[in-house]
Amino acid sequence: MLYTQDRTQQRKFLANTWQKFLDKKILDPLETQLAQVIEIHPEYHSLIKDIESDYFPEQGEVNPFLHINLHLSLREQLSINQPHGIKEYYQKILSNIKDAHETEHKMMDCIAQMIFSSQKNKQPMDHQAYIHCLEAQSKV
Repeated sequence: MLYTQDRTQQRKFLANTWQKFLDKKILDPLETQLAQVIEIHPEYHSLIKDIESDYFPEQGEVNPFLHINLHLSLREQLSINQPHGIKEYYQKILSNIKDAHETEHKMMDCIAQMIFSSQKNKQPMDHQAYIHCLEAQSKV
């Protein structure tokens, strides 16, 4: 159910998964990944319950649902090494930063930039720009 364009359904899935985790119920593999991401973000634990809230980045707010989904997207990319070579970028960034969670955040910034640029310019996502961003992150 996670892969839907319906914001409410997607948020309900995240909230329900987190509640299942808290209730120590059996999780399927996707729910397990989700719970692991939510667990490392205690600042989102209470926010996940409120599926109706809006978040405004221009006011400095972070959308916890988007943030969690970016983690999952990146982890999926890493699991299948797509785009090709992403695992190597991960390793390079990790060797510089020495923190897996922060490494994911650096890489997620690149994903977010690609998505934002695509939406702003009403154009397809620029995967080359994504790779260039990862290259830049791996050299910092």
